[in-house]
Amino acid sequence: MTRPEAIAIGCSTGGFNALRVLLGGLAPDLPQTVLVCSHTGGSVALLCELLARHCALPVIEALERWPARGGTVQVAPGGYHLLLESDRRFALSVDRQVCFSRPSIDVMFGSVAEVYLAGAIGVILTGASRDGADGLAQIRARGGIAVVQTPVSADAAAMPQAALDTAGADHCLPLDLIAPLLNRLCLP
Repeated sequence: MTRPEAIAIGCSTGGFNALRVLLGGLAPDLPQTVLVCSHTGGSVALLCELLARHCALPVIEALERWPARGGTVQVAPGGYHLLLESDRRFALSVDRQVCFSRPSIDVMFGSVAEVYLAGAIGVILTGASRDGADGLAQIRARGGIAVVQTPVSADAAAMPQAALDTAGADHCLPLDLIAPLLNRLCLP
């Protein structure tokens, strides 16, 4: 099995609480790049600040041309699709919305799948749309791992259910068991 290099997380409705639980459970020495796409609608500065209070890893906004850093949670900025270039630097796009969203989880996941191939883990959490389902399928198609929050444990079940229906999952777990799984998959 390829050792994971990146964890891409997508959420929408109910996402702050889900991210707080998941990120709060990640090991402080986790070496992977952690990318987050949340349908926030505006600036993510406050989201980063609030999540940092619950997470042992630094939480920052992803900025144009910055490198994807290991051991850091990087959040897609509001109003921009977050993509990775082949040199693993960020590119921001104002292309059309996908699933009525920009940033789009599908766009970020698709980019992560292309760059990290089997070294990617995609995580779909609570949400009220189907954004992320196609991107998760791309991660799985390139040999990456798909993790989906059980719809019954989500504040909004539509997003995890769409992910299961479209991409399936390697692991489908209640929210509180996702961080321990990621730690097991990612740490030596």
